[in-house]
Amino acid sequence: MENQKVKVICLTPVRNNGNILDRFLSAASLWADYIIVCDQMSTDNSRLIALRFPKVILIDNPSEEYNESLRQKLLIDEARKIDGPRLLITLDADEIFTPNVLTSSEWQSVLSANPGTIIKFQWANFGPDLKTMWLGYHFPWGYMDDGYRHEEEKKIHSGRIPIPINHDEINIQQIKVIHFQFTDWPLMESKHRFYQCFETLNFPSKSAVDIFRQYHHMLAIPKSQIVPIPNEWILEYSHLGIDILTVNFETKNWFDGQTLKLIEKNGAKVFKKLNIWDVNWVEIAELWNKTNLKIYKDPRNIVDKFIQSWLLKTQTKLDKRRYRRTDRLIKYIFKY
Repeated sequence: MENQKVKVICLTPVRNNGNILDRFLSAASLWADYIIVCDQMSTDNSRLIALRFPKVILIDNPSEEYNESLRQKLLIDEARKIDGPRLLITLDADEIFTPNVLTSSEWQSVLSANPGTIIKFQWANFGPDLKTMWLGYHFPWGYMDDGYRHEEEKKIHSGRIPIPINHDEINIQQIKVIHFQFTDWPLMESKHRFYQCFETLNFPSKSAVDIFRQYHHMLAIPKSQIVPIPNEWILEYSHLGIDILTVNFETKNWFDGQTLKLIEKNGAKVFKKLNIWDVNWVEIAELWNKTNLKIYKDPRNIVDKFIQSWLLKTQTKLDKRRYRRTDRLIKYIFKY
C-alpha cells in the first residue's frame, strides 16, 4: 500500500431512512471516497436523497426478506469492484463518526493498517434527551480489505465485515461512532418489537425471556454510565453545516408495517409471550388502512401480562442472582 492511496469506502444498507439519510450522507462525505448505499425497495425519498450526493454509488437489494447477511454481501461485492487498496467502513444510516475523524492521528493509523486488519470503534449512544449519552462496547466496523470472503449467514445481527481466522485488530479510542437509534425512542421500540417477532419465528428454540432481556437492554443502563454529550462534537458538526441534534420523528414507520404483516401471516397468539403489546395494534392497523382489525387484538392472558410486567420491573436487577434464578424458573414452569 506504500505506492497506492487507500480508498475509503463506506457501506450502508438503507430501507426507508429518508428522515435521517441527509445527515448521515453529509457526515460520511467528509471522510469517505465512496459511499455505497444498498437500498432495499424504499418507498420514501431515500433514493432521491442518496442520488444528491456525488460520492454515492446506489445499488439495489431486490429481496423482500429481512436478511442482514445478504445485504452485507451485496455491499462488499460492490465495494470490491473498486480497484486498489480498500478500507471498508460499515456504518448504518443512524451512525456517524465523531467529527475528530478529520483530525485524529488514529485515523492515519487506520489508513496505514495491513490488509486483513479489523478496526473496532466504540459506540456513543445519544439519549432521547439529546443532552446525555452512554458509551457501548468496541464493535468491528472497519476492515482493511484483503478479499477474504464474508461467510456469516445470520439473518439478524450478522457481522458487517469479513472476520478472518487469523487477523490483526486495532481498537480505536479517540474516534467514536455516534449512534442515534435511541434519540427517536418510539421508533427504536417499534424496531425492537419487530426484532422480537422476527427472532421468535426464525429461532424457535430461543426463549421469550431471553428475547425480552435482549431487546430491553437500554432500560438497564447504569446511571453512572450516562454522561453529557461533548459540546465540541455538536459545535464542530455545526460549523460544518451538519445538525446532529434535530430528530425527525416518524408516526408511521416501516417496522410497524412489517410487524403487522407478521401478525397477519402467523396470528397474534404466536407472539403472545413477547412484550410487543405495549401498543394498540388495532389502532396501528387502522393507521395502515388494514381491514379485519380483530386479528390484531392483544391475545395475552393474565399470566402472560404478569410475567411481562415482572420482566420489565426486574430488567435493572439482573446483576442479582435471585432474579436470574427466577428467569430460569419462568422458562421451565411457564415454557417462556
